[in-house]
Amino acid sequence: MAQRILFGRKPTTTFQSFLSGVPARDYIFQQTLYEEQIRQAANKIKEADFILIGAGAGLSTAAGLTMGGARFTENFKEFIEKYGGPYMRDMYSAGFYPFPTEEAKWGYWSKNGMVNRILPGALPLYKKLYQLVEKKPHFVLTTNVDHQFFLVGFEKKNVFATQGDYGRIQCQKGCHPKTYDAIKMFHQMDQARKDCLVPSYMVPKCPVCGGPMEMNLRCDQYFVEDEAWHEAEKRFGAFLEKCKDKKTVLLELGAGFNTPTIIRFPFEALMREHKDMSLVRLNLDEAVIPQSFGERAVGINEDMGKSIQDLLWEVSSHED
Repeated sequence: MAQRILFGRKPTTTFQSFLSGVPARDYIFQQTLYEEQIRQAANKIKEADFILIGAGAGLSTAAGLTMGGARFTENFKEFIEKYGGPYMRDMYSAGFYPFPTEEAKWGYWSKNGMVNRILPGALPLYKKLYQLVEKKPHFVLTTNVDHQFFLVGFEKKNVFATQGDYGRIQCQKGCHPKTYDAIKMFHQMDQARKDCLVPSYMVPKCPVCGGPMEMNLRCDQYFVEDEAWHEAEKRFGAFLEKCKDKKTVLLELGAGFNTPTIIRFPFEALMREHKDMSLVRLNLDEAVIPQSFGERAVGINEDMGKSIQDLLWEVSSHED
């Protein structure tokens, strides 16, 4: 693993040095029965000194935050009727629509923020995940931007949300390294929106350069990594230093092959480099495991709502 050395000090794990683009070449779907996989995974969690959670979009989908289907058509009916076309297929695609004005752009994103960040509250599946790991030293690395880990009780110091937050905005050109809470603004926009547009006086402007603002979501080179982001990165690196030679479970949840370089491939790299680590991979369709990991890895192809519930029961019912 590439690491950065600062002026002769101990190598420091950064987000960039953690990333990996190297896939395994010996993936298999394990043939072990589901019930036995749950027992194996639960035993690894019970015996662990540390748990590192890597959470991708599949976790939030399993929790109910689906981006398409009925949830999209019911919440964004007026946008689908107004704009139509190939972008209005789901909430993810709609975010790339070339909105003609700032009033139109914030009409959509204020609605998105309400639907995915503000209105859902703390979801039951995330609560169960917290219950599963709360008694062990743990840390969360997530690409999800829906704030769920914070809402269900994970401490801020134990979460690194690398890709942004549906509830924060930034300068569109990233002219200064600061992000801004947009929750109150989204509530106000949601009340004032008409014909998919927000009033012109509500359109946010950058307080530094006066230019347009943007969602704090990693989609281009202007994504702002603010002070809180860098503090979380440092805590993540410190956690890895503590657990790399200990009995550590890498609990990977819904991280598929869409952006595997952030969680899936780096977790596999950690497995190759640290023999005391084990991998529990939960994924509805893509829980393939490198065969070379042997009994150190469990790949469970099942709905995560069921898997996490079953793991929680297995761990809780056999506690000392």
